[in-house]
Amino acid sequence: MAVRIASFVLMGLGLLLIMLVGILPGLLAACLGFLLVRGIHTLLVHLLLRFWHHPPARLMRWSSSIASIVVILAPLGVLALAFTHYRSYLMTAPHQFSELTEYVARTILQFRQNLPPELASMLPEGAEEVQKSVAYYLLTKAGVLANAGRIWLLGFLYAYVGLLIGALAANRSRSYRPAPLVDALKLRAHRFGEAFRQIVTAQFWIASFNTLLTAIFLLGVLPLFDLQLPYTPALITLTFLAGLIPIVGNLLCNVVITIVGLSVSPMTAFVCLSFLVLIHKAEYFINAKVVGQRTHIAVWELLAIMFISEAVFGPAGLVAAPLFYAYLKKELEAASLV
Repeated sequence: MAVRIASFVLMGLGLLLIMLVGILPGLLAACLGFLLVRGIHTLLVHLLLRFWHHPPARLMRWSSSIASIVVILAPLGVLALAFTHYRSYLMTAPHQFSELTEYVARTILQFRQNLPPELASMLPEGAEEVQKSVAYYLLTKAGVLANAGRIWLLGFLYAYVGLLIGALAANRSRSYRPAPLVDALKLRAHRFGEAFRQIVTAQFWIASFNTLLTAIFLLGVLPLFDLQLPYTPALITLTFLAGLIPIVGNLLCNVVITIVGLSVSPMTAFVCLSFLVLIHKAEYFINAKVVGQRTHIAVWELLAIMFISEAVFGPAGLVAAPLFYAYLKKELEAASLV
């Protein structure tokens, strides 16, 4: 019992330290690297058994090392390819998001002027003060984003180091010496990995689905009607990054793209909002049915824990809350407490 309690304490302190120090990208990348290595290893073993009825034992052992090498080198190859073809966009990404934030702030300040007169007259008098408050808040965030290049680079380095750790951990040599605390921590890590697999991987595919449809809409559908939104590349990137955050991320994308559409015309804003609501209705169904059923997390629980976590840890709390809460529920269910 003491060993079990000690493992819970160490796991909790470790997760808290990760949030306080600000290395959440490293933790997420470590989990991703671990799962990728295990998945590629399983795939290689199946291929060997399929095409080679009795593969050498040494080759079977090497499959895990090959998987680790692939996971470690693949991001470097993708990064080199991206810098070759999209260097200018990658180097100016923080500045692009800063300009987008300023643009949204200016559009909010001019919200009444962008509306038809009959709709503008229906707005309450206090709406102008709200517009100013929101716009000034966004303008302060734009200044932070303009100097975020170092933060972006640091986050990438943390993520890549985490990926290395996860890939090497998946390829570690197994020890058969009895170690109660180590075994208990392995169980905690296993359940955390299961929560990661269920929450993050599902959200990744949902975000990719939303980004693909949004890109088709912004780059393909709107130009057919001679409409073009400014900062389209930044909007597509924002759709993917914000889409990794359940529920709240999609609401953020809806608001930003609709406001940018309003700067073009009220009809453009209406078309953007209608399209986004349509595709995100599908996302909500997938999220509620797939993620919710697997993790037994209701939408109100998720929103509550995300609200609290964001208040304590900031934007990183929004990302970490669904994962940490899913892990907590797994531990409570295993102990028959919920």
